[in-house]
Amino acid sequence: MRTLVAALGAAALAALAGCGADQPTAQPSAEPAGDTSSTSLPRSDEPVDLDPADFTSDVTNRWFPLEPGTRWTYRETTEEGEQMRVVVTATAATREIANGVTARVVRDTVSLDGEVVEDTFDWYAQDGDGTVWYLGEDTAEFEDGEVATREGSFEAGVDDAQPGVIMPGSPEPGMAYRQEYYAGQAEDRGEVLASGQQASVPAGEYGALLQTADTTPLEPDVLEHKYYAEGVGLVLTVDQESGGREELLSVTRIPPAEARRTAQAPLGERY
Repeated sequence: MRTLVAALGAAALAALAGCGADQPTAQPSAEPAGDTSSTSLPRSDEPVDLDPADFTSDVTNRWFPLEPGTRWTYRETTEEGEQMRVVVTATAATREIANGVTARVVRDTVSLDGEVVEDTFDWYAQDGDGTVWYLGEDTAEFEDGEVATREGSFEAGVDDAQPGVIMPGSPEPGMAYRQEYYAGQAEDRGEVLASGQQASVPAGEYGALLQTADTTPLEPDVLEHKYYAEGVGLVLTVDQESGGREELLSVTRIPPAEARRTAQAPLGERY
């Protein structure tokens, strides 16, 4: 999954503290402790055998809803102070993953000064307990309009890649899980830190937020706190090292024709 790389200065950090976001002192555990979920959540590189019959591409988890035709637009700030635009669209398209699960296709496009710098098709599905699984991604980073790298791309069931969890069905503080596993390329981990948090972003003032932490052993210094609003999804990401923020600007519905173009246009191509 894409890592927030933006950085802000001390003044931005002070402003963040003032708006009430990221107040809890809870930190992710160095080693995931036993979670409090009723079903087992995957950890590290342990293999899981998912039953496709237990999954749906209709993702309705209240903290991570993916209704087709919904578009989330975010603002991310680079280390140099430049602003990137991040557009995430839940398309009407589905994909059968190599492990047999049919997943929702979500497109995540990052632009800088109108030029696409990263473009990704992400694949999600929901199990019978309401847990949202992350089943892989087809991703590309661009320089001067050309693909610079496809690193990070993986598909559950191919080359020993394993699926992970992006959001538990009933998240509670202390739950820890892997989000993805493809050795050496995609090893993100998540943990639920707290509930009832608040944040102020351009899209509005949000309360009763779920706070999680993202880490990866591939980059030990990376620690991101994410805030999810019920019925909306992700509203804020804060990089704990740099202070960088990715903030929700809007949530909109797009016409079916645009949703189709979003799902069909090749990576890097305007849709």
